[in-house]
Amino acid sequence: MSCTTSPCLSGIWYTQGGPLEEPPGTPRRHGILGTGSYLPSRTVGNGEIAARTGVTEDWILRKTGIRLRHYAADDEATSDLAAHAARAALADAGIRPGQLSYIVVATSTPDHPQPATAAIVQHLIGADNAAAFDVNAVCTGFLFALDAAYGIVPEDGYGLVIGADIYSRIINPTDRRTAVLFGDGAGAVVLGPVPEPAGILATRLRTFGDLHRTIEVPAGGSRLPARHHRPDDPAHYFAMKGRDVRDFVTERLPLAIKEILRDTDTAPDDVHHFIPHQANGQMLREITPTLGLDNAHHHLVVEDTANTGAASVPLTLDLVHRRGALKSGDSILLSAFGGGMSIGTTLLRWAR
Repeated sequence: MSCTTSPCLSGIWYTQGGPLEEPPGTPRRHGILGTGSYLPSRTVGNGEIAARTGVTEDWILRKTGIRLRHYAADDEATSDLAAHAARAALADAGIRPGQLSYIVVATSTPDHPQPATAAIVQHLIGADNAAAFDVNAVCTGFLFALDAAYGIVPEDGYGLVIGADIYSRIINPTDRRTAVLFGDGAGAVVLGPVPEPAGILATRLRTFGDLHRTIEVPAGGSRLPARHHRPDDPAHYFAMKGRDVRDFVTERLPLAIKEILRDTDTAPDDVHHFIPHQANGQMLREITPTLGLDNAHHHLVVEDTANTGAASVPLTLDLVHRRGALKSGDSILLSAFGGGMSIGTTLLRWAR
């Protein structure tokens, strides 16, 4: 169900069949009221990537399951992508920008080292009453941001959670290990009160800091300041130990899923939808049989979006929602993994 009143306190909730009177005193928890996403208009096919990385189009497809990725225009920054997704999510939820209490942006490719990209998004969408801050947990960032917002948004308030990244700006265009995998995009959700049993049921997050060198952009921070490196120095580029990442995901993802299902007393067969971080389509297909989610619909959009970093999970959720695949009451498991190393899962019940 989706609340379309403003604010959502009138007791009228909407389903596909029309308005539904909410019984007085119905318990509420925060859930997702609306979703939005944005993919830049420029598309980059495997042919262009193959020509500059020394591989074939077939090799890219076979190794990654990706055919297409989107690159931001020269005049687009991460905040611009995030604002597009934010407006779409607010429209879907029927919430005005001025009603937001918090805006949390997950990104590892911010507009600037400071100020926070979220502050720029707040200005772009006119959410003058919202506090705004960034979260960086690389590709797991959206789930960290969602959990942070869940913990601070007032009981009858609204939060905007966005994942947005422009990886085309930090990828070495000639590196076949990374250039084939990444694209740009943004996804957003509006968080607000929904009647139980809908809403966010649980989130589990974990960081493995001893593995922090597995995924990195070495230069540009206080450890290796940008002024100490030429602009074309490889230290400015995104670097990833691909085999180590695959081993991490293969070992940790099934364990993380088992943990959140156990902690919420949820049977694997009761999960209707599984939306993972769209890291690598081939890797996800190989891991799928080990997850125990045999009855769930596994949603993969990576073929046409590539890996969009922190945008990956909310972008996929929005695409799945707008295709009409989600029904009120469906249980949805979100999962992400990324630099840090980090891994996260969120279990929610859809309220549309």
